[in-house]
This record gives sequence, C-alpha cells and structure tokens, in this order.
Amino acid sequence: MDAANQMDFYTIEDIDNLPKGQRAELLDGELYLVASPGTNHQETVSELHYQIKDYIKKMHGSCKVYTAPFAVFLNADNSIYLEPDISVICDRNKITQKGCNGAPDWVIEAVSPSSRSMDYSKKLFLYRTAGVLEYWIADSDKNRILVYDFVHDTANEYTFSDKVKSGIFDCLEIDFSRIDFE
Repeated sequence: MDAANQMDFYTIEDIDNLPKGQRAELLDGELYLVASPGTNHQETVSELHYQIKDYIKKMHGSCKVYTAPFAVFLNADNSIYLEPDISVICDRNKITQKGCNGAPDWVIEAVSPSSRSMDYSKKLFLYRTAGVLEYWIADSDKNRILVYDFVHDTANEYTFSDKVKSGIFDCLEIDFSRIDFE
C-alpha cells in the first residue's frame, strides 16, 4: 500500500499533543475532534449530573460521577480515548489523576448533531465490549432516551417527559422533565 492510501493511526500521545483547549476522542486509532456543545446538550448534562450526584450523596454511596472533559481509557492499549458526557465509576481503583482506566459502570452521552453517528453506533459497540454495565443516549433533538442495560441485554426507549430508572442504582429515577430547554 502506498503512503497516499495509508490511513493515519493516532495514539493517546497525539491527544496529549493537541493545542490547549482542543478536545478530541480516539476510537481505534482514528482521531475525532470534539465540537463545542450547544445549550440543549449542556442543559441535559448539567441536570443529569446533578440528579445522579445528589442521589449518590443522599445514599452515602462511594461511586463517583464525572462530566466531560474527563478521560476514559477503555483498553490497556493506547488506541482508545473517550470523554463521555457523564461517567459513573463505582470501582475507585479505576480512577487516577488522568481519568478512568477501564470501563465506567454507567455512561451517558448527550447527543449533539456532530456526535450522533458516533454515539449511536461506534460508542455503543465500544462501551458494550469494554464492560460498561449501562449506556444511555439522550437525544433532545429526537426527544428520545435510549437505555442499554448490557447486564440484562435489554434496550428501552423513553422521552424527555419520562422518569427513567437506573439499572446500577436500586432507587434512582432520572426525571427528564426537569431539564429546562429554552
């Protein structure tokens, strides 16, 4: 294969060398620049983070919840680097100063127009195979929340007017109607 037809293979080192403030994700050696999120995205992430963190505190839980930019290194190699919108990690041994080494227990992605295909397909596959227990895709443009429970191999669909029960916490229901879109 000649050099003109070779696809570049990026690593975490390339992520580290990006200009300050430039965000990107790395999926199987392909680099994807991350666009600035819109207000619906930010409202969704902010409200979900608040509800999850509040629940963990009230229950005196040990899990940690992080919002992007927070590095998740899914594999032992350096070809995958993600910044999920929300990561819930219950095994504190996975948490380092650089981020999370291994699969979070629960990941939520708030869909943006630029991330739609990645969130619905590539990340779904990566999270499932890496050992994430639960993956939610919150798509405000489509008024849809997809909940993948990988432990029980189920997928359910909800709207932004629903309360959605978490699979990893016994009594947590996320009330999507609390999200205040302008």
